[in-house]
Amino acid sequence: MAIQVTYRRTSRLSMRIVKNGDVHVSAPIGMPKNEIERFIEEHRDWISKARQKTYESQQRRAAFYSQLPLQTRAQADEALRRLKALIEPMVERHAREIGVKPSLVYYKAVISRWGVCNVKDKSICFSAYLLLLPEWCVEHVVVHELCHLLEPSHNARFHALMDRYFPRWREARKETRRLCRMEDDQDDDEE
Repeated sequence: MAIQVTYRRTSRLSMRIVKNGDVHVSAPIGMPKNEIERFIEEHRDWISKARQKTYESQQRRAAFYSQLPLQTRAQADEALRRLKALIEPMVERHAREIGVKPSLVYYKAVISRWGVCNVKDKSICFSAYLLLLPEWCVEHVVVHELCHLLEPSHNARFHALMDRYFPRWREARKETRRLCRMEDDQDDDEE
């Protein structure tokens, strides 16, 4: 376990466990090292529990994504065929409804995001791992990325577009996070 201390313009000490299990401590600028060490020592139990929770979360996440085998060319080709059959009709229908037209729709096996919209060239990339989600959650991602063609940021206008074109988006986002346990992957904070 590595402990990283960063001095910031803050009034208090805080720490968090990052995904690899390391401890990141934020300390007020000028705080003596012995105070930081005492803070860490006083929170050893919390650190141990939080590291275990982070490890278990990472294990659940890995188990979720391993449900879609993509090791061989045949597996990747089959996933691509299924993705296109699922997503292309959704893109066509919702793009027409929203009044947008992506220049290119493509697919990659990425786990960091379900979809990415490049606003400059109007291309949209969808994760192959969408195949692990219920169809209505996939549809939420499709509408989300298409709405980014009208509004690049996640501001009030974007949320209004989502409310208009996929009213159940909040519920779909929550269900997606529940299924892949992303809500447990948030860094734990101790103050």
